[in-house]
Amino acid sequence: MENETLTVVDNRTGREYSLPIVDGAIRAPDLRQIAGPDGEGLVSFDPAYLNTASCRSAITYIDGDAGILRYRGYPIEQVAEQAGFLETAYLILEGELPTDDELQRWTDDVRRHTYVHTNIEEFMAGFRYDAHPMGMLLGAVGALSTFYPDAKHISDPENRYLQRVRLIAKLPTIAAFIFRHNRGLPYVLPRNDLGYIGNYVNMTFEIGGRHEPNPVLQRALEILFILHADHEQNCSTSAVRGVGSSHVDPFSAVSAGIAALYGPLHGGANEAVLNMLDVIGDVKNVPAFVEAVKDGSAGTRLMGFGHRVYKSYDPRATLIKQVADSVFAETGVDPKLKIALELERIALEDDYFVSRKLYPNVDFYSGLIYKAMGYPADYFTVLFALGRLPGWIAQWEEMLNDPEQKIARPRQLYTGSAERPYVPLDRR
Repeated sequence: MENETLTVVDNRTGREYSLPIVDGAIRAPDLRQIAGPDGEGLVSFDPAYLNTASCRSAITYIDGDAGILRYRGYPIEQVAEQAGFLETAYLILEGELPTDDELQRWTDDVRRHTYVHTNIEEFMAGFRYDAHPMGMLLGAVGALSTFYPDAKHISDPENRYLQRVRLIAKLPTIAAFIFRHNRGLPYVLPRNDLGYIGNYVNMTFEIGGRHEPNPVLQRALEILFILHADHEQNCSTSAVRGVGSSHVDPFSAVSAGIAALYGPLHGGANEAVLNMLDVIGDVKNVPAFVEAVKDGSAGTRLMGFGHRVYKSYDPRATLIKQVADSVFAETGVDPKLKIALELERIALEDDYFVSRKLYPNVDFYSGLIYKAMGYPADYFTVLFALGRLPGWIAQWEEMLNDPEQKIARPRQLYTGSAERPYVPLDRR
């Protein structure tokens, strides 16, 4: 609405200020006019962006209270059920669903760039046999910027498209190489007669030139990638935007997102869920574990529940639970699933958790699914990164094209010492 304002009275000086409200927000720089007796303008303080919008974005919409997630306006339920991953990536990157010709061109462009330079293989051979997969992914993607120095020409839309294609095409190849490196297996090169997901799975699991594809498991993996494709201004996306605001190449910006995703509070949460289920050990131990969580017992945390944004059921968790049913019908039921189901049942009926709006999130079942597919726990976050890649690239490009964006440079509230004289070493 026009003429929306916020009236602020500074009780220190008695002055009144009118701040414009645009898109439901006030601009933090407008606070500078509110100066105290010392003449210093007011700043806002929000250490973890709990109530600060850092950008405008047209990519992903989330209503945390209602449990709504949409990509470019399309409900996640419809996208996950009907779209393929490359189609979803196109939607997120371009803003519209592709026509048949557009999707074919996009798919062909990606297919032509799936191979990586042989020096990348040599680079990866330098990692220890037991190197963490995310550390390897971080290093390899960062190294791509040295293989494609033209990527620094970020003002050229055609060049940005080429780097976008390279990232989408090569990340699954690198991820598959990482999987095999940790097992001492020879790398399997891309097969461009296979689809995007099928090619990745084949590079990962082929042994002796043979791999029998399971269409149910491959579609389940594709849905998981789609559910992770973007999620507003999360930690890793914010990192991509922040680093990208320096106008660095996209490989370096995406590697910043990978680094952020590496952390256990972000991408590593589904591994933590499996560790929690191991601690519980048996369905009969679930009630005691729940009570320990409620009592705040040391070292007892309920993982896979609750979310910074969602204050009701995470819509992705609902879809992932359905995916879990199809996967376990193929692989057999993991004993941990029974523990997870009982834990979910008790938590959703307990006022302690319901009153705190602690509902299952996307991580609660995804780890069990990945494990059933044959992926080890320390590799789960690599799969997360493969899914999140389109969102990172789209957010990076949106940031570059936003005339309001400048290099990220947060303010701080200084709490250190006042000026004091330097003390020579022999007098300390």
